[in-house]
Amino acid sequence: MKLLTRIAILLKADAHGVVESLEDRALLLKQHLREAELELDRKRARIEALHDECRRLHEVEATGGREMQALEEDIGLALAGGKDDLARFAIRRLLPRRHEAGQRHVIQTRLRTEIDTLAAQLATQQSEFEVLRGRVRLAVARSHDGAFGSLPPSGYEVRDEEIEIELLRRRQSAPGSTGEPS
Repeated sequence: MKLLTRIAILLKADAHGVVESLEDRALLLKQHLREAELELDRKRARIEALHDECRRLHEVEATGGREMQALEEDIGLALAGGKDDLARFAIRRLLPRRHEAGQRHVIQTRLRTEIDTLAAQLATQQSEFEVLRGRVRLAVARSHDGAFGSLPPSGYEVRDEEIEIELLRRRQSAPGSTGEPS
């Protein structure tokens, strides 16, 4: 095999390797972006589950409140009728419900705190995700541009004399031109 042929093969292989490495980076960036989006989705699902639990506890609280009100009325009725043993019976049923209501209130407070914390984190992470998405798109676009051989800006500065020469060339080649500058 001739030396120049071997060098050409090496250059082609090296160029393919560069393109593959750029593609690999783009794939990794896209994968990281998907993972970040999945994490945001998990956080949204967690917030929704916490909201559902708050709604459920609120419904239980409403039902428990009606039951406690009925027991309070029963206690008042029993005391008014002089039936202390019936009042004790109603109080025995009322006290556990009061305790459960207090526990529900503590749980609801914790859930609301967790929801607020997660919502703040989600908002921050969502904005960071949007920035990351833009960066990934830009990096992927740049990697594809580089893969097709586009050149970076050269910083070439056009001088006035070059503009004048190009203008003269165009005037000379224009249809109906006499070739004389006007």
